[in-house]
Amino acid sequence: MVTNITSFGRSGLSDWLMQRVSAVILALYTVFIVAYLLFNPNLDYYAWSGLFAQTWMRIFSLLAFVSIAAHAWIGLWTVTTDYLKSTRLRVGVQTLIILAIFVYLVWGIQILWGA
Repeated sequence: MVTNITSFGRSGLSDWLMQRVSAVILALYTVFIVAYLLFNPNLDYYAWSGLFAQTWMRIFSLLAFVSIAAHAWIGLWTVTTDYLKSTRLRVGVQTLIILAIFVYLVWGIQILWGA
């Protein structure tokens, strides 16, 4: 078995499972947000900020942020390893992807939990 240090998990099975679990979490989050928007047609800033002020919603959103980061990394890692044959180019692109995902994740956490 070939191991790659840039793979998210220890095996293809763990990557596959993480991809599926993160997809389910993102689907649940999306369904919840869409349902909330549909059932609150007169939504204003105070109701929206009230929703995100609740700890359970912040945790759910944090779980969605981490899920989208993992999901994006596994998907983009798969694409780059399949289509970028030059090792130097592949590692460079993967490094940029990791940096971008990290920045977006930290930014999202800062927005969610910031004052």
